[in-house]
Amino acid sequence: MPTASDLGAIALTLKLAALTTLILLLVGTPLAWWLARTRSAWKGPVGALVALPLVLPPTVLGFYFLVTMGPNGPIGALTQWLGIGVLPFTFAGLVAGSVVYSMPFVVQPIQNAFEAIGQEPLEAAATLRASPLDTFFSVVLPLARPGYLTAIVMGFAHTVGEFGVVLMIGGNIPDKTRVMSVQIYDHVEALEYVQAHWLAAGMVAFSFLVLLALYALNPTGQRR
Repeated sequence: MPTASDLGAIALTLKLAALTTLILLLVGTPLAWWLARTRSAWKGPVGALVALPLVLPPTVLGFYFLVTMGPNGPIGALTQWLGIGVLPFTFAGLVAGSVVYSMPFVVQPIQNAFEAIGQEPLEAAATLRASPLDTFFSVVLPLARPGYLTAIVMGFAHTVGEFGVVLMIGGNIPDKTRVMSVQIYDHVEALEYVQAHWLAAGMVAFSFLVLLALYALNPTGQRR
């Protein structure tokens, strides 16, 4: 059965995934809208940066997070100047790393949903004298619902399954940075295979149910 340490790691993981997904929705929506609508020459480089975590090893991202957010890094110098301290080996550091690492899993589905809308609904709203903001909230967001559903599910699930990035930037501090994937690693290192099996099997079941729900609730988005 799961131990108290296991339950603490599960609770921390769910908290991290929920907060990361919320931040990514707030940050990713304007970014996805810009990528879907712009004709700027910067679209390619920005899109490549967003998708970079898909191809980079997590340990590479984690290493550069440590360097930039450490006491001698530019972000670390800024956070120390602000009186926040350094972010590595803190929950805030986990959130920052998770936001970058899971960004393509949120931004890309929303961008695809925005692109699939086309120009006609926007032109129709403009003929009714709707403001750009009103058009976005009244027309664009409802039509982009399948993309948002995919983004929420994939962003949350991907954050739950993180290992390399969170281990590099957060370490292994109980109730502070020890998430579920790190807890499984600890159990395996200690040859505690029964406890590792409980958590690993739970993550397999969770991942399957998440994807099953995504396909069941969003069949149109999946066909797209």
